[in-house]
Amino acid sequence: MTKEYYQGNRNRLYAQMKENSLLVLFSGVEIRKTNDEFYPFYTHRNFLYLTGIDQKETAFIARKDGAGNITEKIYILPPDKMVERWSGERLKATHVQDLSGIGQVGYVAEFENDLHRLATSGNYRHLYLDLYRVSPTDRDEPAHLLLRRAASDYPFLQVENANTLVRSLRLFKQPCELEAMRKAEEITCAGITSMMKASKPGMYEYQYKAVFDYTLGQYGPQGPGFPSIISAGKNNFCIHYYSYKGQAHDGDMVLNDVGAWHDSLMTDVSRGWPCNGKFNDRQTLLYNIALETSNHMFSLIKPGMAMQDVDGESHRYCAQLLQEAGVLDKAENIGTYMWHGGAHHVGLDVHDAVLTPERIAPNMVFCVDIGIYHEEWGIGFRVEDNCLVTETGCENLSASIPRTIPEIEDTMRQNFVAF
Repeated sequence: MTKEYYQGNRNRLYAQMKENSLLVLFSGVEIRKTNDEFYPFYTHRNFLYLTGIDQKETAFIARKDGAGNITEKIYILPPDKMVERWSGERLKATHVQDLSGIGQVGYVAEFENDLHRLATSGNYRHLYLDLYRVSPTDRDEPAHLLLRRAASDYPFLQVENANTLVRSLRLFKQPCELEAMRKAEEITCAGITSMMKASKPGMYEYQYKAVFDYTLGQYGPQGPGFPSIISAGKNNFCIHYYSYKGQAHDGDMVLNDVGAWHDSLMTDVSRGWPCNGKFNDRQTLLYNIALETSNHMFSLIKPGMAMQDVDGESHRYCAQLLQEAGVLDKAENIGTYMWHGGAHHVGLDVHDAVLTPERIAPNMVFCVDIGIYHEEWGIGFRVEDNCLVTETGCENLSASIPRTIPEIEDTMRQNFVAF
């Protein structure tokens, strides 16, 4: 992404902010794992979306005055030869300017004084913070700590939630984002087809994962966009499975829910196949029902469709097919075999933190995820693809990843050699 992309994102946000406002954002902090080790740092996605800066303990202040004029400043970690010797080079001011298009760069030690001076100047009435939480029990982020402090130190500032505004922006993908997602689809395709080609009875789930990770590693250091779900046999009945300890026995289905990322944009694709490379009759029956349901949805999705109908119609249609096949007794019992929805948005996050729309519109990207889990037959899998809404319909961004039974079986007949 170029600095113009990040500048454009900020300008669209500023246009929605009230006059006489301060906007304060944080990239986030490391989470300690044990003793002197931290989990890999993951920059707050809204901060990355607005600045392009992928670095811990970075802060940003933007001011919008009564005439709508904007002033920006970003605060970075200072140079520290000893720290950088251990943990790598820190971003320099010129690099930050080139990446973000933000002209003023200071060090984090200046942040508190600048914020206090601006907040108490009498020139601002609103304070925008990104107050995102999934659950009330989530740990406090720097924005939540500032929220509590602002209540006592700056009670005259009306707090506004910037998260809602950014979510509305991230809902619609720009051309450069779609280009990055298409590249990520190509990498994901390479990873999934490599697993198909390597598959054989007796393989362990961690070996499938090793093949996927190795393949993605040929495209860059970033690896998977999110923790891969790769399971076999009975483990397919755990929807979010991360153990990788099971073994694929002859006749077992292998399920994977995986995705690469490129330029920070992610994909989310699921495929299932028999580890021995040949679908049996029951696997064929259920897989073709899931595939036909997916194709049905891609034929229907278009601007104006209710977002909730993506899940609703997929369950209704799949129930109809399962009934016709004699698998399901009554449509209202579809929950016996379909355990989850699958119309979440995709982008900077695999479950993209966007403002969920009432109606579908062009340039939205979300998953069409059809999962069937028949525990009695020991068959569980899902067919998940990424749907781009166009002006007149939609496009399956992951259509090139083998998804029909002939395509999968043909791919699996090819030998994969990783080393």
